[in-house]
Order: sequence, then C-alpha cells, then structure tokens
Amino acid sequence: MTKKREYRDDYDEKTLYIPGPTEVREDVIEAMAEPMFGHRMDRMTDLYTTIVEDTKEFLGTDNEVVILTGSGTEFWEATTLNLVDERVLVPTCGAFSERYANVAERLGKDVDRLEYEWGEAVKPEDVRDAVESADGKYDMVAGVMNESSTGVRNPIEEIGDVLKAYPDTYFAVDAVSSLGGDYVDIDEHGIDVIFASTQKAFAMPPGLAVCVVSDDAYDREVEKGDSSWYGGFRRTIDYYDRKGQTHSTPAIPIMLAYRKQMKRMLAEGHRARDERHRDMMEYVHDWAGEHFAMFPEEGYESQTVACIENTQGIDVAGTIEEVSEEYDMAFSNGYGDLGEETFRIGHMGEHTVESVKELTDAIEDVAGL
Repeated sequence: MTKKREYRDDYDEKTLYIPGPTEVREDVIEAMAEPMFGHRMDRMTDLYTTIVEDTKEFLGTDNEVVILTGSGTEFWEATTLNLVDERVLVPTCGAFSERYANVAERLGKDVDRLEYEWGEAVKPEDVRDAVESADGKYDMVAGVMNESSTGVRNPIEEIGDVLKAYPDTYFAVDAVSSLGGDYVDIDEHGIDVIFASTQKAFAMPPGLAVCVVSDDAYDREVEKGDSSWYGGFRRTIDYYDRKGQTHSTPAIPIMLAYRKQMKRMLAEGHRARDERHRDMMEYVHDWAGEHFAMFPEEGYESQTVACIENTQGIDVAGTIEEVSEEYDMAFSNGYGDLGEETFRIGHMGEHTVESVKELTDAIEDVAGL
C-alpha cells in the first residue's frame, strides 16, 4: 500500500528535458495568479472565446476547437465513444498507440491492430491494405502522430490522404506530444479529429486537453446518437456556440496561462515554431550520431522527442540521476522494456538549440563521452 510522502517546500528546481511536462515561462506561470472569477461570468466568455479562436488561428484550421479541463487521454475515450459503433483499426507501434487500442477494447469495441515493432513507423499503404481487405468497414482509424515511447513520428498526413477514399471511416489522431511543435495541415489532409495536451509542445502547465473536430466528425456523432458525455463533440461545440463557455467548470487558472502562452505562439507563428523544433531535432540527431545512434526507423524520427539507442552501454539510470544532481536538469530513460536500452530527450516547447546543448554537454560530462 502506498504511504503518504509529505510535499515539502525546498525542492531543487530542475530544467525539464523530459517528454513532458516541459518548461513553462515565468510569465505564463504568473498568469495563473489572477483573482478567481465565476465560470459563468462574461469574463469567462472573454477568456474562453479568446483561447479557442486564437488556437484556430495558430493551427490554421477552419474546424472547431474544443478545450477541456483534463488530460489528452480524455479524447482516447471520447473519439471512440463519439465515432465508433463497432469496429476500429489501431496501428500500434509503441506504448501509446497500444493504449489507444486498449481504451477502445475497454469500451467494448471490436479492435483490429495493425502491429509494428517498436521503433518502426506506420506505413500509409499498410493502412490502405487493412481498410481495403477488411470484412466490413471500420468506423474509425485511431492513430498516434508522435509515439513518444519510441521517438517515432508517424506520417499522419499521408495516412489521412489515404483515408479520404473511405469517407465512412473517420481518422482520429493522438498528437499529444507533438501538436504545437510539429506543423500539420489538419484540414488539407482530412484529419477528422486531432488532440493534444497543453504540457507538451504548447509549453503550458498540465491540465487542459485541446481537440480539433471536423464538421464530418461532428455530424457522425449526431447521426450515431450516443457519445461521450464530458467530451461529446455536439455537447461541447453546441455549448460554445450558445454561450462561448465550457459545459462544465473549467480549470480557470490554467486557461489564463493558456491565453498568455498562446499569444506568444501566435506571435512566433506555426511555421516558425515548427522550424525551431526542427532545428532542435537536427542538433540532437547529429549529437546522437556522434556518440550513440537513433532508435527510430530512419526518416520517421520525432520532431519533439528524441529516443536515442544506448549503443555505448552507459548506465542510463545513473547518468540521469547524476545529471539531475550536478546540473539540475532532467531527461528520461527509455520507456518500459527499453529502460536501459534507450534514453529520451524532450526538445519541445520553449527550448532552443542552445538550451538543448546545455543538456547534451552535461550528459557528455557525466557519461565521459
């Protein structure tokens, strides 16, 4: 049984290079300290319509945007409940795509997996073959854009293009650890639903889930007749259209932080933010190539999370601990069974090549590279 461990007031601050949460700017943290106000006041309408419409502008989408208090995990459940009657195809290539499949199974859906080895990426032609050869149609294909357990970036744009030929099969994308740091043209590639969490590439505090919903996905839920109560597309979008607010009490302080950070993201621009993340990715890949090797399949590496193969056999756990103690920096071991075989660096949010280099210098020092 877990015992209480009292929270203290004297923890050392660590610079975060983990796959999330990531670093949050001081002015964004300070934005949460405004006096409290009611979630049915006009002030709330001003706040919520601002963050919703600013998000649409940043992402360059004409689709609807829903921002709810909760983890991005909420939309694993909601997309399944809103769009799936019976069958769903889930391409699995790591821990989080597998969890998406598990959620659908727990909700009583018939799940077919398109399985890949960890480190491999989903191939659009395989998705086409699976949908084409299925005995009956799939209601939804559920994909993961950025498999942070393996550092794989799946080609969701090409998969979306494939699925345009199957209008009765909806495409839902978990972009939890990439949206905001890796450009994707949502509308152009027919992505029906794509969702993320604020604590990753958005560089905001944890606690909000962001979801972009197409008109087709909205209509599908209406036609289907049953859906998620909390994350239902009709419930959330219709309430926004009527009231400009959320249907349930939101985490107001985090939405204030969201407003502050999204203004910064708008000023930087989606393309420029993408380019900055690409620069960080290329730096880390060059560094890993000099000292180790990249774990993901070549050409499918994540733009926000590097998964590096421990080809030198360093003590990953020990290195993480020593870097934390000596440099006050945190990075991650490999996920699950990859614990000592790989390690992961989150280069997302407000980080730059210069700040990431501080971490790699520290790793070099501690590991004697």
